[in-house]
Amino acid sequence: MAEVPLKPMGKEDIRKLELALIFGTLFRSDVIERIRNAEDRLTWLDSLVVAAAALARERAGYPVSRIAEEVGRSEATIRNHLQGKTEASKLVKDTYNLLVKQRGVLELKLPEEISGKEISSELESKVKYLEQENERLRIRIDELNNKLEATRAKIEKIKEILKEAISILE
Repeated sequence: MAEVPLKPMGKEDIRKLELALIFGTLFRSDVIERIRNAEDRLTWLDSLVVAAAALARERAGYPVSRIAEEVGRSEATIRNHLQGKTEASKLVKDTYNLLVKQRGVLELKLPEEISGKEISSELESKVKYLEQENERLRIRIDELNNKLEATRAKIEKIKEILKEAISILE
């Protein structure tokens, strides 16, 4: 990845820092595990994105009121993120400190647990299972169709017997 501006000078630099903070935080194995275990993933991820947006804008020198307006959150929420009072803001600040330590260079590495090879193997396994389940269901449908046809044939015989009985009674 290209060098990330640690002191953004404009909107494009802010966006680059913001994205580096988001992705740099999201791809940490401890964060992936927290997301996996979070009861409300969307709220948790939203908090992380807001924390990254707030920190990137703060580093650009924006006042809290402007950050709140641009990010669409209250000033109190922004202050909480900037003061490290939320779990998401602590994680984002850790990522920022790592960026500083690495002089703005961010290397994203997929944790082994979500590597392409493992995903491919897992998907193959699921596809095989679904194919087997599909075949089992086809066989069951055929069995039920055969029973349905047999029942229809019996109903037709009963209809004929009833017609014959009615004609005799008339």
